[in-house]
Amino acid sequence: MIVFRDPLDVPADFGPSAVAIGKFDGVHAGHRAVIRRLKQQAEASGARAVAVTFDRNPLAVLRPDLCPENVVTIERKLELLSELEIDATLMLTFDAELAARSAEDFVADILVSALKVSTVLVGDDFRFGRGGAGTPALLAELGPRFGFTVEVVDDVFLEGSDRRVSSTWIRELLMAGDVAAAAEVLGRHVDVRGEVVHGLKRGRELGFPTANLSTITDAFVPADGVYAGWLVDHDTGIRHRSAISVGTNPTFDDVLVRQVEAHVMGETELDLYGHDVTVEFVERLRGMVAFEGIEKLKQQMAADVDDAQRVLDTRGA
Repeated sequence: MIVFRDPLDVPADFGPSAVAIGKFDGVHAGHRAVIRRLKQQAEASGARAVAVTFDRNPLAVLRPDLCPENVVTIERKLELLSELEIDATLMLTFDAELAARSAEDFVADILVSALKVSTVLVGDDFRFGRGGAGTPALLAELGPRFGFTVEVVDDVFLEGSDRRVSSTWIRELLMAGDVAAAAEVLGRHVDVRGEVVHGLKRGRELGFPTANLSTITDAFVPADGVYAGWLVDHDTGIRHRSAISVGTNPTFDDVLVRQVEAHVMGETELDLYGHDVTVEFVERLRGMVAFEGIEKLKQQMAADVDDAQRVLDTRGA
């Protein structure tokens, strides 16, 4: 997948393009439905399949007080879009200049001039341009003038649910630690990525060495607690069964920021320092609590490992 960071980066002979526009935060099941339809449209018309998105939530500029946390980092968003095998993503910098651009100029300069758009796909609630004046209805009005068609993609609902798939729903589930339900809405495991760094080495002293991830920024980390999941080592390509802890370790009360750490089950001498890893969350085992004494903590950690093993045996990859 080609990544363009500015409309001026798009070659003059790149189009025609079928374009899907949106925040694509999390690249969840609803986004994936849009991309599937985008690829169908592109293939039918011989156009390129292109996602147009933003380098931050527009609310970060327009209403910072209301801006939610990102579900995934910008880098992860691009990685997930690439996995869907589209031709390109145009990652627009959402700043005051872009926010002030009229909806018609957005269409003329970005969609038509740069991407040579033939079809535009959006969700029913998508808004763009100064003051949010750009709507699917406005796109439909502009289409005949600029030579493109518009398709409004229906909301996606999980089987048995009357709530539409959305990033807001995913955030709520992650705040509750329900990573299993969040995975259904996402269409994949919840995950965070970082470098393994040196911690207090307390897990090793207790007989359960952990890989501590560098501080996670610009992505939504699930609620504090203990989880069953996987540690994916990108340096070696190996996926390790893991018991994962998120929080500040209240038993010792000397960890100042939330940490994500993973104990690779069955391994006590694995050296992962400096490795680029992804931690995937499969199921929450329990909340984070303080224990009275080291022995009780060690007993619970052993039980957590057994529970994680059981979950992974049952649910597989």
